[in-house]
Amino acid sequence: MTNIKRVVFVFLTIGVVLLTGCSPFFVDNNTVEEIAPVIFWSIQDGKEGRLRISTMVPPLINEKKSLLTKQVDLLKQGRKDFNLIYYRELKLGQLRMVFISEDLARKGILPIIDTLLTDPDISQRLYLVIVKGNFEDYISNQVVKQENLDYFLYRMLKHYDTKNQGEITVTNLHQFMKRLYTPFSNPILPVYKVNKENFVYDGTAFFRDDRLVATISDMNDQILQLLDNDYYLKLLAIPSLMVTLGQIHSKVNIELVPDYSSISIKVKLDGRIEEYRGDKNIFDSDELADLNQEIESYFKKQTTTLLDNMQQWKVDPLQLGTHSLAPFSQPISEEKWLSAWEKMKINVDYQINLQTMKNMNR
Repeated sequence: MTNIKRVVFVFLTIGVVLLTGCSPFFVDNNTVEEIAPVIFWSIQDGKEGRLRISTMVPPLINEKKSLLTKQVDLLKQGRKDFNLIYYRELKLGQLRMVFISEDLARKGILPIIDTLLTDPDISQRLYLVIVKGNFEDYISNQVVKQENLDYFLYRMLKHYDTKNQGEITVTNLHQFMKRLYTPFSNPILPVYKVNKENFVYDGTAFFRDDRLVATISDMNDQILQLLDNDYYLKLLAIPSLMVTLGQIHSKVNIELVPDYSSISIKVKLDGRIEEYRGDKNIFDSDELADLNQEIESYFKKQTTTLLDNMQQWKVDPLQLGTHSLAPFSQPISEEKWLSAWEKMKINVDYQINLQTMKNMNR
C-alpha cells in the first residue's frame, strides 16, 4: 500500500509540473491586466558608449500614452529599468520594430542585433529602421494627435513588406543577418527622416559589415528597387523629362568577365507612360522612340553614377560578387572581390519598352 501511495504521489507531482509549465521553479506572470506588450524600441547613441532607448506605453489599450526613455549601458538593462518606472511589466513578445539612430548605426550595431537575435521572445520578422533626426521628439509630439501611432507605423512597414509592393526598402532582422553573414553581400536598411511633425521615407542605407557607410535617396533609391529589391515600381516620376512611368517591371542580366576587370549590367524595363507634360507627341511613333531613347540614356547615366558611388564606398549591396562563383572552381575571397570591385569597369545598358495610355490626349 505504501508503494502505491508513493507512485501516485510521483505521478501527481509530474502532472502539476506539466500543467504549470516547463520549469517547476518559475512561471512568468502573464495576467493581461499586469503586462504591457512592447511594439517598438527606439535606440540612439547615448554618448560615451551608452545607449538611449525609448518605448511607448501602454500599447493598444484605452489609456493615455506616454514615452519611456532610459540611458543605459546595455540593451537588456534598459528593458529591466523600464519595468522599475512603469506599473505594468513590459513584455517583448509583440516587439515588431526597432528604430536605430543614424549616428549609432555609423558606429556599428552588431551587439544590438545579436542581443535581439538571441532573445527567444523576439521574432526574427522584427523590422529594422534607420532614423535621421530625433525620433523621441516625433513620438512625443504625435502621440497626442494620433492614437495608436505605433501600430500605424507597423502597418505601414507591413504593407510594403508584402511581395511586389515596390516603392521602398523594408528589411527585417532575419534578412539583415542573412546578408551580414553571406559572402559577397552587404546589408541594407530603410532610412526615414524624422522631425516633430513628420516621419518620411528617405531611401536606403548601405552597410559594410555592421556599420552604416552611406545612404541613397530619390532616383538612386528607385533604381536600387529596380535592380535588386522588388524589381518593380508602381510609379516613377522623372521631372527632368516631364514624364511619369507606371507599373514598371525589370529584368536584370549580369555578366562578369573571368578576370574581374569589367562587368556588364543589362536591364530590360517594361512599363507604361502614365503622365507626360513635355513637348513631344508621344502618339507619333518616331517621337515616342525619341522619348524612349532619352529615358534609356537617363537611366544609363543614373545607374552608372550609382554604381560608381558603390565602388567608392566599397559596398556591394547588389551582391554582384555572387556572379564570380562557378561550379567546380574555388571561390575567390571576399577581400579579393572587393579589391577587384573598386577598380572594375562597369558597362550599363537599358532596353525600355513603354506603352502609352490610350486616353492620353495630345
